[in-house]
Amino acid sequence: MSWKVALSADAPAPKSRLRQVRLLLWLLVATAVIGSVALWLIPGAQVLSPRGGDTLQSAKFGGRFTLVGADGKPFSSERLAGKPYAIYFGFTRCGDVCPMTLSRLVKLRREAANDQALNIVFVTIDPANDGPKEVGQYASLFNAPIIGLTGSKTQIDEVKKQYGIYAEAVPQAPMGQQMMHTSTVLLFDRAARLAATISADEPDSSALQKMKQVMG
Repeated sequence: MSWKVALSADAPAPKSRLRQVRLLLWLLVATAVIGSVALWLIPGAQVLSPRGGDTLQSAKFGGRFTLVGADGKPFSSERLAGKPYAIYFGFTRCGDVCPMTLSRLVKLRREAANDQALNIVFVTIDPANDGPKEVGQYASLFNAPIIGLTGSKTQIDEVKKQYGIYAEAVPQAPMGQQMMHTSTVLLFDRAARLAATISADEPDSSALQKMKQVMG
């Protein structure tokens, strides 16, 4: 379409067009920002994009924390020291992404080594509904060792910040309240350094290679 056709007789005066151009520019900026945030919302979006399990020593993800275990007692991140771990943030009422992700992690861990070679940590992003009992029962559904953790809203908000996790309730969801959240699995080495990520849409072969390298 030519400019001559686009600017019809009903076209706004020059000042109005200028305002529209400015508005369009602001919308483009906003779109770019939203696009960046969307990487965290789309299931499987990666927090980082390491190649072949490269160690990301400069990335400031993770850190010490104290949450609440399935037994209702404080759980310190120091208990994870000395062994690699995969940490995933989700919630027990999650329809498919969360259970599929945890089932996949159990499968990959067994293919890479065994159930004791790497800790799988599940942290709820919905502490109002997921107490120690709920996360414990949920973790037990996968017939493999999974550490289920919860805590107060303050504790969960803090650990989400440490691990770069986005999570927000969607109260108007058709099936009741749902949670929009980062679905990436974070892999940490024995020194508690972020070493790789696993997204839902990458091949198992790639995810398995990353897990093996973290265990190595």
